Amino acid sequence: MTHKILPIFTIWALLLSCQPAQKQTEQPEPLPIKVVVVAMFEKDQDEGDQPGEFQNWVEKLPLPQTLEFPHGYRNLRYNDRGILGIVTGIGTAKAAASIMALGTDPRFDLSKAYWVIAGIAGVDPTDASPGSAAWAEWIVDGDLSHQIDAREVPKDWPTGYIPLRLAIPYEKPVPENKEGVVYRLNSQLVNWAYNLTKDIKLDDNDNIKQLRELYTDHPNAQKPPFVLKGDHLAAMTYWHGSLLNQWANDWVHYWSNGQGNFVTSAMEDTGSLQSLTFLAKAGKVDLDRVLVLRTASNFTLQYPGITAAESLSGEKLKGKGYTAYIPALNAAYKVGSPVVNELVDNWEQYKNQIPQ
Repeated sequence: MTHKILPIFTIWALLLSCQPAQKQTEQPEPLPIKVVVVAMFEKDQDEGDQPGEFQNWVEKLPLPQTLEFPHGYRNLRYNDRGILGIVTGIGTAKAAASIMALGTDPRFDLSKAYWVIAGIAGVDPTDASPGSAAWAEWIVDGDLSHQIDAREVPKDWPTGYIPLRLAIPYEKPVPENKEGVVYRLNSQLVNWAYNLTKDIKLDDNDNIKQLRELYTDHPNAQKPPFVLKGDHLAAMTYWHGSLLNQWANDWVHYWSNGQGNFVTSAMEDTGSLQSLTFLAKAGKVDLDRVLVLRTASNFTLQYPGITAAESLSGEKLKGKGYTAYIPALNAAYKVGSPVVNELVDNWEQYKNQIPQ
């Protein structure tokens, strides 16, 4: 016995024909969105309390309107300039689910929207200092892999992390099917955003100065906060220390075929990029319009004279919080908002022509 599969529009028409006439109401036209601002976490309220990544955008851009989003992590925010704000939740899983929920929400037309993903991160002291802001071109996943416990790694291996479906670390050639491990953003758009914002003066303070002065063997770590281009590693595990920092550099170098340079580390961006990739295949978004900005709240490894465990507990686990937490939040808005405003203020120019 065979079953005939009906086209989806035929099924939809049959279902509608079974409904009472008064139920068949016309759907409103979807709201055209110019820019989507993506944050990953907010501590409590969107306004007026201790801030997370979203609060500066809500208060200062501003995003005064709240839109219910029951199928996502948190309610959306919006303004009548065509800017939509979303908080995805922490981790690649929540980010992927939230972005997919937004991309399939019939209330919005996201086909021309630019995406500015902006949040805090750890930073490699080889490249930058706390409070700095990095525009990424390469986004690499740090979870999709094989792993052997460090105590059982062969002595001639540099790491226990092995590319998925391969047998040894950094085995060549790099697999043609990347399976969502690596994404490359539109380099011309990234360069445009960097050039637009590279001279912005970022917040500095005595606490940041005291921390960066401890990194005596890293000249870039001792600089005041600055804007740079630098690539991003997204991993659900919060890792820390010089050995894993070397792995992060090698992992990004490997998956980008030597073109990327690891600078920042956080948790969500490959999840967001995976959903955006699927949505682009459906014609709902344009992958060439995606930007990732990560700002440094802390270093990814210890300074000379202490262990990785001491560095992690001193910066994160003893209640003090990240040394550059507030400056990093401010940097995300200071550097990200000029890009958002430029796109929206000159929408007739950028609606159909991506800036270069």
